[in-house]
Amino acid sequence: MPANRRNRLADSNSPYLLQHADNPVDWYPWGEEALQRARDEQRPILLSVGYSACHWCHVMAHESFEDPETAEVMNRHFVNIKVDREERPDLDRIYQQAHQLLTRRPGGWPLTMFLAPDTHLPFFGGTYFPAKAREGLPGFRMVLERVADVYREQRADVEAQNDSIREALQQLAQPPGTAEGDLDAAPLRAARRTLGGGFDAVHGGLSGAPKFPQPVILQRLLRDYAATGNRQSLHMTCLTLRRMALGGLFDQVGGGFSRYSVDEYWMIPHFEKMLSDNGLLLALYSDAWHATGDAFFARIARETARWALREMRTPEGAFQSALDADSEGKEGRFYTWTPEEVRRHLTDDEYRLVEQRFGLDDTPNFEGRWHFHVYASLSELAKTLKLPRTETEALLVSARDKLYEARARRVWPGRDDKVLASWNALMIRGLARTGRLLDEPELLQAAGEAPDFIVDNLLRNGRLLASWKDGTATIPGYLDDHAFLLDAVLELLQSRWRDADLDLAAELAESLLEHFQDRVHGGFFFTANDHEDLIQRPRPFTDDATPSGNAIAALSLHRLGCILGEPRYTEAAERTVRAAWKGLREAPHAYLGLLDALDELLEPPRIVFLRGSASELALWRREAERYYDPRRLILPIPDNVTPPGGLADKKPRRGGGAWVCVGTRCLPPADSTQQLRDQLDRMATPKK
Repeated sequence: MPANRRNRLADSNSPYLLQHADNPVDWYPWGEEALQRARDEQRPILLSVGYSACHWCHVMAHESFEDPETAEVMNRHFVNIKVDREERPDLDRIYQQAHQLLTRRPGGWPLTMFLAPDTHLPFFGGTYFPAKAREGLPGFRMVLERVADVYREQRADVEAQNDSIREALQQLAQPPGTAEGDLDAAPLRAARRTLGGGFDAVHGGLSGAPKFPQPVILQRLLRDYAATGNRQSLHMTCLTLRRMALGGLFDQVGGGFSRYSVDEYWMIPHFEKMLSDNGLLLALYSDAWHATGDAFFARIARETARWALREMRTPEGAFQSALDADSEGKEGRFYTWTPEEVRRHLTDDEYRLVEQRFGLDDTPNFEGRWHFHVYASLSELAKTLKLPRTETEALLVSARDKLYEARARRVWPGRDDKVLASWNALMIRGLARTGRLLDEPELLQAAGEAPDFIVDNLLRNGRLLASWKDGTATIPGYLDDHAFLLDAVLELLQSRWRDADLDLAAELAESLLEHFQDRVHGGFFFTANDHEDLIQRPRPFTDDATPSGNAIAALSLHRLGCILGEPRYTEAAERTVRAAWKGLREAPHAYLGLLDALDELLEPPRIVFLRGSASELALWRREAERYYDPRRLILPIPDNVTPPGGLADKKPRRGGGAWVCVGTRCLPPADSTQQLRDQLDRMATPKK
């Protein structure tokens, strides 16, 4: 590739691919041009998968992809393809799985895979390779030369191995195993025991380092507490949420959570902030407040939501994807301080408080600098500083505001400004739930505007596109896009009633059934039936950083089926859980999202339909939401609306009214809030 010429990634819409547009590597995006060249020239493909906020992706880029000598070797031996894993999670899923088959180790990013030119099956791979050999890892240039030699000299062996990889990938794509008889609650109980066995009783989360927030685990534990009254499940959830929010995983100045902690104490994160993590955690902290009444959880939810609105929202009302870990070439530089920097911006009283609150009088905890981590509670500080607690709190707010303003003048981390349908759905749900439970109209308004953006820019004939940036929407949507948005719209309907939202929910449900459903085994494929042919069509039943698309599809389809009385939706939900039943029985901790769906199949959701004026609906909703019940949906329908289909019999009543339904079976209408309370209380006794 000639010097000073940008490569083919310069025409991309992906911020991650654009980061590599000036590399001397002759990069291609994934597509027919690159794949055809590999076939024509019989060159193996070097597939490199990453994302824009990934620290080690940046390291490998600086060490290898920006190096002309390394690029020369890559260009001589391979057709080089760059993939943004957030735009192409289908490719990432497949080749992460293949990496694990080849190496017997979990993958990660950057993912580096070498593919046969005709079949696209991988024959060698790894994650990060250093420029020069170190710490047991071979140097990248040596890897390139060796792989090229093996492919040239041992082609028959490579092809034989590829046959085995193909067979293994096809086996992994099969559903875990179908249930023929009745479903039961045994996997729910087994998952609780397993999660309890791996719990870190001091710092929360699962024992060991690194530590990920894993909101899917915490949501399952909180739902277990609601269903069974198990106090240990509540304790594990609340301890973990508290330790995360007091640690450096949470941005103590600006709000929002980083991706994960490198230590077991939640002190030092990898500093990238992802929209997906924060959307899930936002809903979880709001639920923890609802379950406990602890104002601490409400505060963290509000601060996380305000971070999203302040730093991630586009002018059009959607949400951008991520903030980078690095700025000025260093990880965490934007977020860390020295005592002298802090002192410059604060009064003496503010500094004394911040110094003790965040450990500035202790040793530095990150590369000679301080990353804020709560060392002293406000109650302790009030005693030490001899101030009323309210004054101590006000002083901390003032100090944080000043530090935020000072930090905002620094060089910001890179921003991945593409809009992903699935991640926006997670944030919409989090904002809608937080706004409703904590009575925050600003959050409800933001939650309501984002779906309108998605409908206007990413919805085509009932089908979603996955990504939008700078006015251009690209890439056919995946299972997660459709399922997560359906779930978010059902949450939003509990905050406001719009026929358009119910229509959108039904449209998404129909797309799931028509284009993603596995009609033979049950459940859903990750890609649609008209998607590009790849070496595997994934069927994700297990969770990763987000709940599996099958889990959210099953849960939300079952709920929508109960609301509308549509058996096709409830049947599809049950077939999804049955398709994974063998896995649910043998390793339930890997299928926690599907356990939520199983929970509601065994005991259908309690749907509370409300009718009344705006003021009457607010009164009735307060009564319906008195306590935490994750199986309950509350749908407030204004009197001036005529709901469609089977909902039309919920007619307006003088003073308002409520109908409590379990699945599709409804109790007689409640004519008073006391009557509604009695009906809900009779259903609320936890099972042991």
